Amino acid sequence: MSQFFPDTPGYRQLRERFLQAATQAGATLSEYSHPLTGPFGETLFTDVAWLGAPDAKRVLVALSGTHGVEGYYGSDCQSRWLESLNGRALPDGVAVLMIHLINPWGTAWMRRVNEDNLDQNRNYLDFSKPLPDNRAYRDVHAIYACEQLQGPQRDKADALFNAAIAERGWSGLMSVVEAGQYAFADGLFYGGAGPSWSNRTLRSIVEKHLSGVDVAACFDLHTGAGDYGHPMLMSIVESAYPALDDAKALFGPWLFTLITGANKVSATGVAATSTGYTSQMLLDALPGVHLMPFVIECGTYAGDLVHGHLRDDHWLHLHGDPLDETGRKIKQGLLEQFYPADPDWQEMVWIRTRQVWERALAALPGIRA
Repeated sequence: MSQFFPDTPGYRQLRERFLQAATQAGATLSEYSHPLTGPFGETLFTDVAWLGAPDAKRVLVALSGTHGVEGYYGSDCQSRWLESLNGRALPDGVAVLMIHLINPWGTAWMRRVNEDNLDQNRNYLDFSKPLPDNRAYRDVHAIYACEQLQGPQRDKADALFNAAIAERGWSGLMSVVEAGQYAFADGLFYGGAGPSWSNRTLRSIVEKHLSGVDVAACFDLHTGAGDYGHPMLMSIVESAYPALDDAKALFGPWLFTLITGANKVSATGVAATSTGYTSQMLLDALPGVHLMPFVIECGTYAGDLVHGHLRDDHWLHLHGDPLDETGRKIKQGLLEQFYPADPDWQEMVWIRTRQVWERALAALPGIRA
């Protein structure tokens, strides 16, 4: 069990279960070692499992842990599905690629961000070009730079926060904050100053395993936005892509297509104003692949509640101690926001994720490249 909480699996347990399930299913495994360690000195890895013929030209990809703490849901579903695939024959010419915890530091430390305090889904950019300039964030950064969890500085930050909501409305403020920003490394939704370890690692995995395939369906696994217990199936991209019609035909009204941009809005709880999403990077990196990039986003709690826990965790890693009593309490609260302990929630998101994967697996042989 986790050294953070006795009744909760930790990074080591998530990894051990995944490796065991992949091995028993007959997958070929590879690992990518992270340069840093977890909070208890544990070594960290992104693990990759390929199940199926090595020359398969149609691949179902499942990616977990883009936002570290959200990897609890993703890892659980990956391991469960590998366990269910043990002894089953895949469709001819189809393989399954599991990318387990692409941000292992974030999962181990129970953070949504990575070791550089950056949001992976704001980091997949071309850093040789000018970065997005989220000037409006400058006006609210002081909210997130507060050095106190409680006390007069926090009261002042809360007053600024409430004033910003009064001025912009909740959705207006979140469209600014969640859009991502590249000026404040100590800020929220920071996109980084260059490609992160996870960014570089995912590009290496994609190049190795997917550059030569014909058709791929990739599912990036997330939690925290949307209605409680409701897994949204989405395609989050900057513009329509060649395989979009196939994606819509495959999932019909289940699929919600979110086109991102500076002035875009969304009622899904997922930021439409941000850039640097994984899905768009995959499309750009694999121009020769008939790729359907999906996101499964599992709703948990109300957005204002989730955001409050993100603020506390942000303070913790800037100014607190994740391993003291206050730190552990904050970690427990954050984990609940992104992976509720409610067994019915956990079962519901697994059932729906499995349904989505099974439908895609069965359909892949018939999708024309």
